[in-house]
Amino acid sequence: MTDSPDRSAPIVRFTYITLAVNLLVIVWGALVRATGSGAGCGNHWPLCNGVVIPPSPTVHTIIELTHRVTSGLALVLIVALVLWTRRGFAPGHWARRGAMASLILMLIEAAIGAGLVKFELVAHNASLARAFSLGAHLVNTQLLLAAIFLTARWADGRRAPTRAAIGRGWWLLLLAMVALLAIGMSGAIASLGDTLFPARTLSEGLAQDRDPTAHVLLRLRVWHPVLALVTGALLIVLTTQVRRWHDDPRLARASRITGAMVLVQWSVGLLALVMLVPMALQLLHLITADLLWLSVVHLTAEATAPQIERTTVASMFAASASNTVPAPDSR
Repeated sequence: MTDSPDRSAPIVRFTYITLAVNLLVIVWGALVRATGSGAGCGNHWPLCNGVVIPPSPTVHTIIELTHRVTSGLALVLIVALVLWTRRGFAPGHWARRGAMASLILMLIEAAIGAGLVKFELVAHNASLARAFSLGAHLVNTQLLLAAIFLTARWADGRRAPTRAAIGRGWWLLLLAMVALLAIGMSGAIASLGDTLFPARTLSEGLAQDRDPTAHVLLRLRVWHPVLALVTGALLIVLTTQVRRWHDDPRLARASRITGAMVLVQWSVGLLALVMLVPMALQLLHLITADLLWLSVVHLTAEATAPQIERTTVASMFAASASNTVPAPDSR
């Protein structure tokens, strides 16, 4: 058992690798939906068309099978993370708790994915059941990413948030995270509508949104850009407010990163809308959304760090700054 930085560094690196692999799995899962490859293995799970490796697979089968293989790799990495943190940290350590939470969320992720396949909520299925399932899938995915990220943070020696450290601004942090989850769900529904009912021109897409007889997925997707603007504005306000809570350079840096990610996400979303949401921009929009979510998780973790940790950081920063001041002239 050890909490020393030197011996915990490999665990931290492994955790970030696990996080990167999960981000890759998420993007590939979006590719499965965008290409209509969700039925590439039929309604068989975990087998593909009833076998482990199907002979003469189609392109859709290859895409879906690749997603399952990479998802399996992500599960193996998280199991390894659980075992490593149990060996490397004492019982009750937050890194162990984060790793276990990651495993539970990964198993839920697998169950949702299996349900989508078994109930045939894939390919050209345009039901509300599929839309809500994708929304639940996205929320669980975001929580999974947060759990893995926080595991790396706690394995690196950072302390878990305390009630005293959160202070009066807890409601603003909570509102921002709930709003991001809501916009993620609306984004999943909007992407499904764009995939199943593509528009040839921007005016045609706007007409679809206003048509009272249009499919419910098209009538729902109009809420996504509205929620994106409101949530982005909320995050901008949050980044300015948190800097007033504590004098911490890491908190200031986290707030700047979050503000920059909001602008990036707005830009990618607007470009995707103007260009009628091509597949490449769908995938880019998704990965920037995940990075924005992680930046807010990071900001929240920094804003709620215990006072003892904050004092240490401020002291180190002050000492570093003092070392750069030239010595007074003795003449």
